[in-house]
Parts: sequence; C-alpha cells; structure tokens
Amino acid sequence: MIRVRVPLDLHAVAVGDTAFALATPLRVRSILALAVREAIGARAPSDKFERSLWRTLAGLENGDYTLTIDGRIVRDIDAVVVCESTVDLRFYLNRVVAG
Repeated sequence: MIRVRVPLDLHAVAVGDTAFALATPLRVRSILALAVREAIGARAPSDKFERSLWRTLAGLENGDYTLTIDGRIVRDIDAVVVCESTVDLRFYLNRVVAG
C-alpha cells in the first residue's frame, strides 16, 4: 500500500468554495504520478521517475495489475477520482509469481 497526500486545490480555496477545497478531483494518472514519486523518493533522478511512471501506467493499461484507490477498483488512467487529504493505493498482481 502507498499512502499519498493529495495537494490542496488552491483555486477552490481562493474562490471560497470550501466543499471543493476539502475534496480535490484528480485523474488517476496524476495520482499514480504522486504515488511513484512517493515510492522512489523526492530526490530520485527525473529520468528514473519518468521510466517508473511510464511502466506503472503501461502495467495498468495492459492489465498486469489491479489498482484500488481508497478501496475502489480503478481501471482507466483518465478516470477522475475525488480525493480528500490522503489516498491509499493498493496494487494487486493479476498473475502468480513463482518463487
């Protein structure tokens, strides 16, 4: 499991819409980018981040694993998920790993 802090929607705060300031809509692609950065660390080189993100997105599209965000199964990287302050991502392999 990877727990990711969701960035605050500053536009909603500036407009004064507190309901949208507390719940931020994000695309799955953006959430995965935050999760990859969390997993490899903030100081990791940008090329490693790009490769890791590309492989993560490709794996989801190819069906290599199942992704759940806060307990909901997500299959589309362009889907929008409404998030609060943190989200929990879980990755489940769709094949048996020998070992």
